[in-house]
Amino acid sequence: MTNPVLVEVTRSGFVESVHRGAVVVLDPDGRPILSAGDVTSPIYPRSSSKPLQALAMLRHGLGLDGEGLALACASHSGEPRHVRGVLSLLERYGLGEDDLRCPKALPRHQPSMLAAPSPRRVAMNCSGKHTAMLVTCVEAGWDRPGYLDPEHELQRAIKATLGEATGEPIGRTGVDGCGAPLFAYSLTGLARAFGRLVTGDAQCTRIAGTMRAHPWLVAGTGREDTALMRGVGGLLSKEGAEGVHAVALADGTSIALKIDDGAARARMPVIVAVLDRLGALPSDPAAAAVLTGLARGPVLGGGLPVGEFRVPGALLG
Repeated sequence: MTNPVLVEVTRSGFVESVHRGAVVVLDPDGRPILSAGDVTSPIYPRSSSKPLQALAMLRHGLGLDGEGLALACASHSGEPRHVRGVLSLLERYGLGEDDLRCPKALPRHQPSMLAAPSPRRVAMNCSGKHTAMLVTCVEAGWDRPGYLDPEHELQRAIKATLGEATGEPIGRTGVDGCGAPLFAYSLTGLARAFGRLVTGDAQCTRIAGTMRAHPWLVAGTGREDTALMRGVGGLLSKEGAEGVHAVALADGTSIALKIDDGAARARMPVIVAVLDRLGALPSDPAAAAVLTGLARGPVLGGGLPVGEFRVPGALLG
């Protein structure tokens, strides 16, 4: 099926660009409230799956909590506190930066990138997840060097947990940008799993509560996940590459979306529009303004705003 236009980008009153995609909203019992586009075919959820990967690791001995667990779920910006946190975790478990199998990278945060002398593994946005994977191997007594092999005990455990949380069979296995195995399932499955993170057992709610308590560690300065979790009480949020985003409200209502062309700029307009439709935007005007500002995006002409990102009104009824 051809997915609908989720976002229009206007310039000087003219629709200059559009982004197609799919979005699904489930109620706390997992029933669909709203659906647009193909929400049942498998997608690669990219980093939106990190809280679910962390759930699998908790179930197999990962002892992290607080800031360490937040970093395990993070796509961090490589700011100094992020890097120090990852290095501290590695040192605590007798590991080193060279034990990580994620690529070397410069920080995503521009001031930190300009100050970085060279790329390094701990600055890569998935270094917290990779550290947690190694720590799980240490605590479970599993082989460490091969922890990214899809047949490794760790990855088999993650795959099984993803199938349980999403309520779906895993459709395909690929390789994520960080080198870890990437398991495909539908947007409906992703939304269902996020709803379960905030209403499920103690390990599920431990992850959700930790991410909400440390929203800056999960992302960083000026990032969408940080703004959403700071702005909306009880909200859990995790973005993913290629236009994926998953959100759950405190009552278990959940949202998952995928932008067809992978444009990150199209995620926030849809998330904010759906939150508005659900009556979930913050009542505080300043907090609401932060989110609506991110959703409208910078469409500039000569350095001044001349347009915006918008979600077609007919899409959400």
